[in-house]
Amino acid sequence: MKATGIVRRIDDLGRIVIPKEIRRTMRIREGDPLEIYTESNGTVIFKKYSPIGELGEFASQYAESLSKVAGIPACITDKDNIIAVSGISKKELREKKVSGEMEKVMASKTVFLANPGDKTLRVLDENDRYGAGVVAPIVFEGDSIGSVVFLSEGSQSIGELESKLAQTAAGFLGKTME
Repeated sequence: MKATGIVRRIDDLGRIVIPKEIRRTMRIREGDPLEIYTESNGTVIFKKYSPIGELGEFASQYAESLSKVAGIPACITDKDNIIAVSGISKKELREKKVSGEMEKVMASKTVFLANPGDKTLRVLDENDRYGAGVVAPIVFEGDSIGSVVFLSEGSQSIGELESKLAQTAAGFLGKTME
């Protein structure tokens, strides 16, 4: 745990304001759910809640199935991080923050399909080695909570079939959250 040096008081309704700098760096937006943890020494920890993250092992197995069926690398993300990867080295992508471009696609709740010959959507901000050929947002109760992504590799063409597969997977994961 890292100290920030910021001190805030609790108001008469039990509320505390999380400073803007922390909300920005941790990508906490208005309406985002936070989990609260306590320790016996009096420590209180707030952690962004990820409904997709709760699927953990299931998401990993699902990404593996998608990758095998499509024959291309696949990953499943929550709103901020990649939570499951298959078809490529997991350590390069797993638990990394998704790019701002990916966040915009998820927020739009529309499927992204890269056109052949166009530059693909960057999956990570700090590494443009991986591009997304298809991004299908996972929608639960009207909110985008993550995405199913097929990664494009070099000259491999990603088309309508992969797009439909990603949309089906995203729809299934959204229904699973119910």
